[in-house]
Amino acid sequence: MFYRENGQFKTSYRADQQVFPIRQDKIGVWLLVAAAFILVPMIASDYFYQAILIPLTIMCLAALGVNILVGYCGQISLGSGAFMAVGAYGAFNFMVRIPGMPLVLALILGGLCATFFGILFGLPSLRVKGLYLAVATLAAQFFSDWMFLRIKWFTNDSPSGSVSVSHLNFLGMPIESAMSEYLFCLGILVVIAILAKNLVRGAIGREWMAIRDMDVAASVIGIRPMYAKLSAFAVSSFIIGMAGALWAFVHLGAWEPAAFSVDVSFKLLFMVIIGGMGSIMGSFFGAAFIVVLPIVLSLALPAIASLFGFQMSTAGVSHAEFIIFGALIVWFLIVEPHGLAKLWSIGKQKMRVWPFPH
Repeated sequence: MFYRENGQFKTSYRADQQVFPIRQDKIGVWLLVAAAFILVPMIASDYFYQAILIPLTIMCLAALGVNILVGYCGQISLGSGAFMAVGAYGAFNFMVRIPGMPLVLALILGGLCATFFGILFGLPSLRVKGLYLAVATLAAQFFSDWMFLRIKWFTNDSPSGSVSVSHLNFLGMPIESAMSEYLFCLGILVVIAILAKNLVRGAIGREWMAIRDMDVAASVIGIRPMYAKLSAFAVSSFIIGMAGALWAFVHLGAWEPAAFSVDVSFKLLFMVIIGGMGSIMGSFFGAAFIVVLPIVLSLALPAIASLFGFQMSTAGVSHAEFIIFGALIVWFLIVEPHGLAKLWSIGKQKMRVWPFPH
């Protein structure tokens, strides 16, 4: 009975177009954000930050960028790892070559480098689509691997392509502890998530969804496919590039091109498919599923095996993780092909009429 909108009347267009039209949703989101900023730092350990929270926040940001391109605009991309790499190396070069470069500005400039890179490899979307576009964007992955390994200028003349950053700070405050790294990543995630949510609700978001549903009909009613597709590639690549810079600067500290391999591209695409395409909330669900589940399985499987009196080797645990992980992905796609976000919306709809059956 507590999840009802009885008495919540909309008396203006502005009230009717709120991001969260139901008051309970707004209160719940604010409580969740407050808990992430206040409650989690009070109870989390350094291991919890480094193993779960920091990777989760950064992958949520990257999945959000992929969802804008794949979920909202319908352009299949397998070059997300390359966009992350361009953002990471772009931000690194700005930090190294410009003395006193602020961290946030370097992240933004790295995102802009990824934007131009994404637009370049998004040009084939004007002529091809579907699996052909996926192969075209996959070329960005191989090109970025070659570029950062062979062109030493991008890696500050490092022979192996490995680079590192240290002594990060934000507005004069050092970002050295695990808690400060988590809060910094979380702050960027919240800001970009709010901007992305408002963007997909606006005119540009409706153009993306029209292109996704039927590009021929969209062009008939006056939507420019070139502008819509390239803008989706630009926004998506910018967000993914910033996520790549955060992944390199905050989570890794030192990295090489192999850190952004094609496996990362597939993993981000799985996050969007499992979480729910065309849903901001689905990006968070998918990232949580991909990041947290392997850690839970690695801890739970040996404990379960010990209950039955036998020991699981590290290799056995690894293989069992892949089997269970793949089976759960297939099960989720069969039960709800629209992702975990659809299950969440169905649950909310049932709560609106509970305890009545109609």
